[in-house]
Amino acid sequence: MGKKARRRNTFNYKLNRKKLKKKILRKEQPMIECAQIRKAWDDKKSAKQNLQDMGLLLGVKGVLPISKKGNNEPVGQAAVVKPYVVREMEAEASLPTSDKPTCSNDLIEFVQHMIREYNEDYKAMSRDEKNYYQDTPKQIKRKVDSYKRCHPKDYEAFIASLQAEKSS
Repeated sequence: MGKKARRRNTFNYKLNRKKLKKKILRKEQPMIECAQIRKAWDDKKSAKQNLQDMGLLLGVKGVLPISKKGNNEPVGQAAVVKPYVVREMEAEASLPTSDKPTCSNDLIEFVQHMIREYNEDYKAMSRDEKNYYQDTPKQIKRKVDSYKRCHPKDYEAFIASLQAEKSS
């Protein structure tokens, strides 16, 4: 018997490589963002069983059972094997967050320039050549107010330095 003729491999232009890659990535296990759950996760168990062991639920279906009128018995909860996960998550959630509103450096420079040049005259500010975005007087006032709100200490120091310059 002779050798069998083989067809030469050619590039298949009909396949969408981007779509194929996304399909492969979707089949892989997802990255769990919550560090506590990721640490306690067992790859050998299903998602439902893992979450049940941690005292969490996969979905809301079956959370509150519908009982018959005559049947008022408490429903037995599954034993929580890993209660530390919920405790750690509650501890992390109870930590205070510091979400301070901030302004961009460009906005701070713009507002300081405008106040230095025109003080509280917003109409004159709107006609300034540094008003690149052609803000109206009300828009400039809003920007100044946001700067005052975001950086009150810096604003006070800036105003104090302006008054010191004027007095000298």
